[in-house]
Amino acid sequence: MAAAAPVPRPLELDPKYDDYDFPTTAAVPLSGHAGYLTAEQQAQVSQLRLMLESEGYTKRLDTLTLLRFLRARKFDVNLSKQMFIECEKWRQETNLDDVVPNWDYPEKEEVFKYYPQYYHKTDKDGRPVYIEQLGNIDLTAMYKITTAERMLTNLAVEYERVADPRLPACSRKSGVLLETCCTVMDLKGVGISKAPQVFNYVKQASVLSQNYYPERLGRLYLINAPWGFSTVWGVVKAWLDPVTVQKIHVLGSGYQKELLAQVPAENLPKQFGGSCECAGGCQFSDMGPWREEQWAKPAKWEKKEGAAAAAPAADATIQNAGADVKEGGAAAAAAAGQGNAALPVDVKADAPAPAAA
Repeated sequence: MAAAAPVPRPLELDPKYDDYDFPTTAAVPLSGHAGYLTAEQQAQVSQLRLMLESEGYTKRLDTLTLLRFLRARKFDVNLSKQMFIECEKWRQETNLDDVVPNWDYPEKEEVFKYYPQYYHKTDKDGRPVYIEQLGNIDLTAMYKITTAERMLTNLAVEYERVADPRLPACSRKSGVLLETCCTVMDLKGVGISKAPQVFNYVKQASVLSQNYYPERLGRLYLINAPWGFSTVWGVVKAWLDPVTVQKIHVLGSGYQKELLAQVPAENLPKQFGGSCECAGGCQFSDMGPWREEQWAKPAKWEKKEGAAAAAPAADATIQNAGADVKEGGAAAAAAAGQGNAALPVDVKADAPAPAAA
């Protein structure tokens, strides 16, 4: 018997932390999501906030952020608290709040010759579309251009830019709260010889996406999946949360019809079957509502006037000394940016890091 649809309930905002300038009701009526919380779930948000305040935390205690951590841990307040605290410790250790507004990545164009990873417009639901092409990954060549640490830092910065300004702008344009992305991962050219490098990248992605940026996956399309991948996927998906599995679509070379059903042709780069040809290349345009004057607003993390003097050097990087992936680490779960897969892995800073999914 199908579960009853959640009852709409206005989100109770905390005036101390909630200063949203975009819609706060989820696009789809799902339990645990903004605008569809039960009284118990709303109370759990307050409980989690009070517990964190009692331990001295004052940042990122807004309702939508706490809800993402609660959903990631099935509304277990204690586990959500643990996850949040681990995330905050990581942010402090990496000085991320200071790195983000000063980050510069001039080697991006050269890195993209081997590993394009970019946001480009929106899907039919109004979410940012994120595209990765893994077939040309060459660590030896890439490390002549940049370092693993700089790629890891760029990954974290892109996650921050998803949270603000990309998703708020998409929410304003859509008229509903959007908290996830539509990811397209192109596996064309990923053969046996490149599989180890690609898998290392997937493990690296697992650390940041699953541990520190939960509940950001809307849909994931794995296109040009090589022969035998479907068999592997059949095994992997048994380890994943069923909710995550429903979001992942493994497609071969004939992916265009299904992908175009989710991403309008005018928003999809021509090389993937769409009709978009941005001047200078779609991979460098960063086009989307976050670039449209009607919907875009400055990110809250942007430098305030006069703050530059106190800012750290722009080449500061995040060191990854080997973090454990909590609750998972399988390929699809890593790409998903969430999930409760098995197979915990230990990740070193020896692989290219993807941008936010």
